[in-house]
Parts: sequence; structure tokens; C-alpha cells
Amino acid sequence: MKSMTTQEVQEFIKNNPEASLIDVRETEEVAAGKIPGAVNIPLGLLEFRLQDIDKSKEHIMICRSGNRSGMASRLLEERGYNVINMDGGMLDWEGDTE
Repeated sequence: MKSMTTQEVQEFIKNNPEASLIDVRETEEVAAGKIPGAVNIPLGLLEFRLQDIDKSKEHIMICRSGNRSGMASRLLEERGYNVINMDGGMLDWEGDTE
């Protein structure tokens, strides 16, 4: 599984504003703040929302600490998606939030 640190993700999205970010935290967690532009698909709903995820794009997976996004990354990789796990999650994120 590919991964990036929060600092690498911050730099990546600065240079690639169209980057696809998927936040797999629960809705109430995301309400406290998320990376601008990230789409919230809670981990428990991910399998039911596969049709909403563009298989032709690379997606950066985000959660609170990196564990759930790691599970989401494995699930999507097994189904042929190109994903990167953000290590450290929002606990390590120092960039902007909305």
C-alpha cells in the first residue's frame, strides 16, 4: 500500500489542486474539520459507495490517525482502485481545514 505523510499530502495538494481526497471518518468527526475539498465517505459505507469513486483517478485516503484510511485503502486496492494512505491522519495534519 502506498502512503504519504501529512506534510507530503499538504505539498501534493498544493501542487495538484484537483487531487481526490476521501475522508473515511464518521460524519460527526468530519464536522469538527476536514481538509478543504475532501469528500466524506464513512468507512462503514465505503463498499456501498464504490460507484461514486472514479476508478481512473488516484485517491488520497484520510481518517483520524491513519488506521481506518489504511483499511479503506486495502479495500479499494483489492477492487482495482489507485489509492494512497495518509499516515498520521488528521491528528498530524497541520494544514488548512474547513
